Amino acid sequence: MQNELLAELQARGFINQTSNMDGLNDALNAGKITAYLGSDPTADSLHVGHLVPVMMMRWLQKYGHKPITLVGGATGRIGDPSGRDSGRPMMTEEVLAKNVAGLKKSFSKFFKFGDGASDAIMVDNYDWMKNYSHMDFLRDFGTDFTVPRMLSMDSVKRRLDNGMTFLEFNYMTFQAVDFLTLYREHNCILQTCGADQWGNAIMGIELIRKKLGKEAFVLSTSLITDANGNKIGKSAGNAVWVNEDKTTPYEYYQYFRNISDDLVEKFLKIFTEIPLDEIAKLSALQGAELNVAKKRLAFAATEIAHGTDAAVAAQEAADALFGGGVNSANIPSMEIEMAGDMGILDFLCATKLFPSKSEARRTVEQGGIQIDGNKITDPKSVVAMASEFMVQKGKKVFLKVIVK
Repeated sequence: MQNELLAELQARGFINQTSNMDGLNDALNAGKITAYLGSDPTADSLHVGHLVPVMMMRWLQKYGHKPITLVGGATGRIGDPSGRDSGRPMMTEEVLAKNVAGLKKSFSKFFKFGDGASDAIMVDNYDWMKNYSHMDFLRDFGTDFTVPRMLSMDSVKRRLDNGMTFLEFNYMTFQAVDFLTLYREHNCILQTCGADQWGNAIMGIELIRKKLGKEAFVLSTSLITDANGNKIGKSAGNAVWVNEDKTTPYEYYQYFRNISDDLVEKFLKIFTEIPLDEIAKLSALQGAELNVAKKRLAFAATEIAHGTDAAVAAQEAADALFGGGVNSANIPSMEIEMAGDMGILDFLCATKLFPSKSEARRTVEQGGIQIDGNKITDPKSVVAMASEFMVQKGKKVFLKVIVK
């Protein structure tokens, strides 16, 4: 009989690949399990691209299983080559510490942490990796990984021709030892991950089998892409962050509110906990009525990440703005220095809405800028000194600008 959790995950479109579906199904039917999800501290927040396996693990906890969130303090010092054409830049200890703290904050938004049977716990692989000398690591694990097997991984193949370092080559061995360590210390039998982590995760299964003679499992999710088919991520420049100091709850709400029509059903299933029968009704809406489904999606996703109050405030701000009002205190804001009247192009670049004057000029000439409800079409216009401004870029980007 198919396990109820697996049925839910399949119906919602989470499952991309599993190492042994029948074995995992039997393990889930036999009782509660422990599973882990890891993330390296390459930034001080998770982003929407990370959230598919996070939401899958959230469902796992809702069904009574125990999640472990792993922050890669050790693997972050190496850099994961998966899905990359070049090595990751080295981070200082200060940056690593800041990023680890930010990831812990992000994870706490999605899981209940504590000492209960199904409460999540958080670990840092630096806590055990720091105890290995290079000689110790080679002695304990060197014979468990063969070079031909490591070279067969896609994450290695794509980098061989453009200078993969020995440092990066070792990444998969670290991740495998993580899985082994969590199996030994917490009886963790499942690793969840994005599709790009499949090869690294499989190495963990193989190491557990060699060292302990036990069966473990991997469950991967599909990757979320933007409108152009690009993986959502920090390096791609299209990240929507979970922590509110990087992406405000209003901006987070607007991201989901403005997705393309063809993604509505998929996003409702993955990023919310709305029942599937209700999702079916929302997804069946057509034309302008589909905006009802988008608003439901945006509210539900924001409520999970930021709480009910923030979701209500974001929704009210959006309704006020799109209804013609511009006095909401909940839209994004920033401060700029302004000694006096300022040319429109300089003003727009100061707000960080545009990276260059040429892009700002083009948008102004196309009628895509409003300040305090007034459309600006002349790139030679001057913005008169004031204490604050409401700037609108296009139809959907709003920014409150406060003068220091």
